[in-house]
Amino acid sequence: MKVLVTGATGLVGTALVQALQNDGHNVCRLLRKKDEDEQETKQDCDVEWSPHSEAFGAPAENADAVVNLAGASIADSHWSADRKELLRSSRVETTRGLVAAIERMSPRPKVLVSASAIGYYGNRGDEVLTEESPPSADFLSRVAEEWEAEALRASALGVRVVLARFGVILAKHAGALSKMMLPFRIGAGGKLGSGKQWISWVALEDVVRVIRFAMENDAVQGAINVTAPQPVTNAEFTKVLARAMHRPAFFTVPPFALRMLLGEMADALLLSGQRVVPQALENYGYQFQYRDLNSTLAAILKS
Repeated sequence: MKVLVTGATGLVGTALVQALQNDGHNVCRLLRKKDEDEQETKQDCDVEWSPHSEAFGAPAENADAVVNLAGASIADSHWSADRKELLRSSRVETTRGLVAAIERMSPRPKVLVSASAIGYYGNRGDEVLTEESPPSADFLSRVAEEWEAEALRASALGVRVVLARFGVILAKHAGALSKMMLPFRIGAGGKLGSGKQWISWVALEDVVRVIRFAMENDAVQGAINVTAPQPVTNAEFTKVLARAMHRPAFFTVPPFALRMLLGEMADALLLSGQRVVPQALENYGYQFQYRDLNSTLAAILKS
């Protein structure tokens, strides 16, 4: 299988590319021309591409699948007006350009797996959320709606579209978990605010397996929640992580402190949450490798 991947040097992209290459697939990373780090690791099939390009170029011809993982990190910087526009454009405009380039391909790929996020649902308290649940109206929800709408335009081109709504991805070396572990290492770990907000998590290994499952199974289309079947509250996550790290979890970080430090981002990412279940994936027959947080964190920290 020949696969084109945007966002190929991020947490998920790096793991996916490696897994596909290990199994003998031909992977072309769609790299940004301005990114020197990406250019330094350029491989034979890689393509310099931007959302404003009219086409991918010869190396990307005859691709069977496209995986769209592009998007600036939502947690790397304060949400100024400029930063919020970057968060939006790096998802919405990139996906728009990607679909425009797919339209010019002949033959076109059979499937587009495009990233989205469970932020689509907004902060919904204890409500159990499935793929049928409507979106909210906050910033991340609106971005996710636009992002998905651009990807779905590929359906009119005869391309099967899968919208992968990622939860909190757990990996030892990068991403959310590495940041969560920092205060615990110095004995200052604890719940955030009330601790009642839900965390819908998923192991990186399952994220890669789900993407491949979606690419390889023609029945899979539309939105899929890429989250483990057992979401937990922030308070429960804190207890499990502390136990796995053999560290205390005595502290409670007050909401005002998080808001002073992070502004709007504190409410959007840390003090609110979504209780999401992967109803569609389980209906399609996907078997999660990591279902239980206790065993998942133990395995990740042991790796």
